[in-house]
Amino acid sequence: MVPTQHQSSDQRSRFSVKLRVAATAIGVAAVALFAASPANAQVAAQRYDHQDPYKSGCGNAARSVKSGKIISRANGQVGTIKLMWSGKCQTNWIEIRTATSANGIISVYAADGRSDRFSFKAGNGGRHWGNMIRAKNMCAWGSASVQWNGGRGGQYGSGTTAKACD
Repeated sequence: MVPTQHQSSDQRSRFSVKLRVAATAIGVAAVALFAASPANAQVAAQRYDHQDPYKSGCGNAARSVKSGKIISRANGQVGTIKLMWSGKCQTNWIEIRTATSANGIISVYAADGRSDRFSFKAGNGGRHWGNMIRAKNMCAWGSASVQWNGGRGGQYGSGTTAKACD
């Protein structure tokens, strides 16, 4: 039997439907693979990155794992710096104690290249902390720089912690 014009149109229509079904199936599979990918899982696992440790509840049972001094060339020791660890949240952050009049920057780093940088203003009794980053099964460390009275006359200092490796 020789196909008529009507049959060819029918065949084209069925082919078009099959093509749309196949494209939809491929799209659904791609979305499912992306959702299950390790990179996407890693993002979800790092939900505490760049969050306040005390507002999140992670700071409640944390402990200091490394500490150091904040030193000024002109004034000697002007504060302390601590690398904090929350086993509950698997995160690190930096806490410092310095002059109430000081402002500055607190940074925390993870061995995989992630970091957080937090600026603080004078006040809070000289106690300040930065945001967290997840650092389970890797090294983390931190730094802080402070200044008071505009940093004039050597009124600035900095400090770091050693690396702590989980």
